Amino acid sequence: MSIRPAKQLWLPFEIKGGLFTLKADTASPVEDEQIMEKVVDRDNLLTALRNVKRNGGSPGIDGMTVKELPECLKRKWPKIRRQLMSGTYVPLPVRRVEIPKPGGGIRQLGIPTVLDRFIQQALLQVLQQEWDATFSEFSYGFRPKRSAHQAIKQSQRYLEQGYRWVVDMDLEKFFDRVNHDKLMSEVQKRVSDRRVNTLILRFLRSGIEHEGKLLITEMGTPQGGPLSPLLANLMLDNLDRELEHRGHRFVRYADDCNIYIKSKRAGSRVLRSISLFLSSHLKLSVNEAKSAVDRPWKRQFLGFTLSSRLNRRISSKAIKRFKSRIREITRRVRGRRIEVIVRELRRFMLGWQAYFNFTEVRYTLKELDSWIKRRLRCYLWKQWGRRGYRELLKRGVSRDLAWNTAKSAHGPWRLSRSPGLAFALPAKYFARLGLPRLFVKPT
Repeated sequence: MSIRPAKQLWLPFEIKGGLFTLKADTASPVEDEQIMEKVVDRDNLLTALRNVKRNGGSPGIDGMTVKELPECLKRKWPKIRRQLMSGTYVPLPVRRVEIPKPGGGIRQLGIPTVLDRFIQQALLQVLQQEWDATFSEFSYGFRPKRSAHQAIKQSQRYLEQGYRWVVDMDLEKFFDRVNHDKLMSEVQKRVSDRRVNTLILRFLRSGIEHEGKLLITEMGTPQGGPLSPLLANLMLDNLDRELEHRGHRFVRYADDCNIYIKSKRAGSRVLRSISLFLSSHLKLSVNEAKSAVDRPWKRQFLGFTLSSRLNRRISSKAIKRFKSRIREITRRVRGRRIEVIVRELRRFMLGWQAYFNFTEVRYTLKELDSWIKRRLRCYLWKQWGRRGYRELLKRGVSRDLAWNTAKSAHGPWRLSRSPGLAFALPAKYFARLGLPRLFVKPT
C-alpha cells in the first residue's frame, strides 16, 4: 500500500458545537502514516457521514436511525476514536433481514448498526482509494466510475470479435460462504496496519442477531454493510487475475462472471477448470444448476440479454419482475385515489427507466407503456363501479358507447381495451397526472 504524508495527522478530534472539530495536540506525528489515521481524518469522516445519511437504510440491532447518528457522534466520538486508534473498537452484531430473490429463494442481508455503517464507510473510502487501481479492468461491480452498463458494452464487444459462446458462471451463495482466513490473508497483503486488520476481522465475525438469538459468523461477509462489496472485489480479484493469465475474455460484476469463448466444447472445458480453481484456491463453489455454457442471447446478464444481432435488450426475467411490481402497485383492491397510484408508479418507473433505457430494442418499452395504461384504466373502471356510465359521460363519451360499455358482460381487464375507456382515459390524461413514458422517440 502506498504511503503518503498525513494531513494534520497529529490533530485528534473533539466535539464542540460541530462534528469532528480539531484541537491541537502536543504530540508529534509519527514518521510514517498508518491507515487508521487516514480513516479518522476529519475530511474523510465528514464525507462518510454524508454518504451514510444519503444512503439511508434501516436501523441495526440498537434501533438507532440515520437521523440520530450526528447527535450520537457529538456525544460519543472522542471515545470511539480512542478505541479505533488503540485497536479496541468492537462492532455490534448485524441484524438479519431476509428478502425474497427475484428468481426465487431468500437473500439474507446483514444490517449493521448506523454507527458501524459510518465506521465501515470511512474505512471503505480509504481502502478503495488505495486498492481500486490495482483491480482488473474487466471488473465493473461496486467500483468508482464503473457501472453495469459498461460491463454489458464490454460483453457486446466480445461478441463482435467472434466470441459467440458464454460461460455464465454463478457462484453459490458467495457472500455467505467467503472464507475468512483466505479473505484476511488477502487483506494483510495490502494492509500493514494491525488495527485495520483487526477491525475488518471483527466486522466479519461480529455475529448475527436473528429472532432474538445471536449466531456466530465463521464465514461470509454480510450483504448490507458498506465494506462488503470492496472485500468481495478483493477476494475475486484472484479469479480475475487467473482468467487474465489464461488469456480469457471475461466480464465480472461482483459475483456475476461471464467468460466469452468461441465454441461450446471450449466453454465446457473452461467451466470445469475454473470451478476447480475456485474450490481449490478460494474455497468457493460454482452453482451448477445456475451456471451453463450457452449462446449469449439465451442467457441474461445484469438484467439484459444480447440478441443474435448483438443488440442489447431487456431480459424476459427483468420484464417479468417489472410487471409484477406494477401489478402490486395497481391492485384493484387497494382503494386509493388514482393520483396516489400514479405517484407511486412514477417513483418506481423513473428508477427502472434510468437503468433499462440502455436497451437498444426499444419496442419493448412501447409495449410496456401501453400495458401500464391498460392497468390504470382497469383500476379506475373497477373503482368507479356502478357510476361507470356517469363517469364516461362526464369525460365526453357518447351515450350509446357509454351505455354499451357500462352494460357489457366483460370484466374490467377486457373492458380496459374498449373504445369507451380509451376515449375517456387517453394517454394525455395519465400524462397530466404525472405518469412517465418509458418509450421516448430518439431525437
